[in-house]
Amino acid sequence: MSVQQVHRTSYSVDVDAPAGVVYGLIADTTQWPLYFPSAIHVERLDFDGSRDRFHMWVTANGSVRSWLSRRTLDATRLRIDFRQEVPAAPVVSMGGSWIVEPRGTGRSRLVLLHDFAVAGDRPADVEWTKEATDTNSRAQLATLKEAAENWTRLDGLLLSFEDSVRITGPADLAYQFLYEAADWPDRVPHVSRVAVTEEAPGVQLLSMDTVTADGSAHTTESVRVCFPAAGRIVYKQTETPALMAAHTGEWSLIPDESGVTAVSQHSVLLREEAIERVLGPGAGLAEARTYVREALGLSSAATLALAKRHAETAIRTL
Repeated sequence: MSVQQVHRTSYSVDVDAPAGVVYGLIADTTQWPLYFPSAIHVERLDFDGSRDRFHMWVTANGSVRSWLSRRTLDATRLRIDFRQEVPAAPVVSMGGSWIVEPRGTGRSRLVLLHDFAVAGDRPADVEWTKEATDTNSRAQLATLKEAAENWTRLDGLLLSFEDSVRITGPADLAYQFLYEAADWPDRVPHVSRVAVTEEAPGVQLLSMDTVTADGSAHTTESVRVCFPAAGRIVYKQTETPALMAAHTGEWSLIPDESGVTAVSQHSVLLREEAIERVLGPGAGLAEARTYVREALGLSSAATLALAKRHAETAIRTL
C-alpha cells in the first residue's frame, strides 16, 4: 500500500481589527461566498456551535469543484480546525487550521495552515493543488483582511432582501423555467444573451447580458448550483457590476396545499469606493443600497412573474 506525502503550507496576514471580529468572519461559513472570491456556495449540513459540517462549491484554476468538510470551532482559543471528509480528486486528504492571534488593542494576526496529500504523488497533480491552494489562500486572507478592517461599516455594506410571488401551478414547471436559463433571451425581456455550460450535472456556468430599468447594459458571469429535488437554485456572480464587490442569490420554490411560493433572495457586499463614480458626486451608502435593491429587485421580480405565467399557462393547457 502506497503512502502519499503530506504537503504543508502556511500563510498569515496582519489585520487592523479586533481578534474577535476576525474570528467571527471565519466562523460563519454561510457568509463565505460574500468574502471569499473562490467560494460559490456553502450548504451547511450540521452545526451545534462548536462542530460544523458543510458542503462547499468553489472555483479552482478555472473549474468548479466541491467537497464535504467538517470543522471544530474553539472561540476561546480563536482557532478553527478543518478537514475535508470527501476531497475533490486528485486530492486524497486536505485539512488545516485558522488561527487568530491578538496583537494588542484593535489588531490581530490571521494564520492559515494547510496540509494535503495527492493520489500517487504525481508531480503535475501536486503542483496543481499547490497552485490552487496558494491562490485561494492568499485571496482569502486579503479579502478577510479588507472585510475585517471595515468591520464598523459592514452593516451598511451588506444588503440582503427577497421578493416572492404566489403560483397556482406545479413547482416543477416553475423550476424548469428558472433552470433553463439558456432560453431566457426568448422568454425574459431584460435578458439579451445567455451562454450556459453545464460541466457537471446541476452545476452551471452562465454568461449573461441584461438591460436594467434605467437602460444601462451589464454583462455578468455566474456559477449556479441546482437542487431540483428541493426546488432550489443558488448562484454567485463571479463578474459583478461596479457597485457590487460580491453578489449571491437563490431561487427557491416552496409548495403547499394551495400552490407554490416562488422566492428570489439576494445578498450583496457593496463596493463603497465605486459609489460616486457610478451614482454621481455626493452619493453615499444609502443611495447605493436603494439603487441596488431596486435594480436587482425589479429584475428578479420580473423573472418570477414570467416563471409564474409559464407554470400557470402550462397547467391550464394540459
